[in-house]
Amino acid sequence: MDKRKKAAALKYKPGEDTAPKVVAKGSGNIADRILEVAREHKIPMREDPQLVEVLSTIDLNREIPPELYKAVAEILVFVYRMTKKDTKVLL
Repeated sequence: MDKRKKAAALKYKPGEDTAPKVVAKGSGNIADRILEVAREHKIPMREDPQLVEVLSTIDLNREIPPELYKAVAEILVFVYRMTKKDTKVLL
């Protein structure tokens, strides 16, 4: 198995997308850049090496397959809670 750092980014627009899409993925320097852009834009991040491995096999701009819905839904709940909390702090 590849020991280099890996990253994947998902995008989901409720009401517009039927499922989250893989919009970025990579390892090594590309993973570093994905993480850097996420930090610059204050995009919530969560570490899940097994999920990143699977997401790395999906073509860019493709929806995730149904068998990943549960795992990704858990991440979306995490992001929602994080964002909601941040919004309360800013108010």
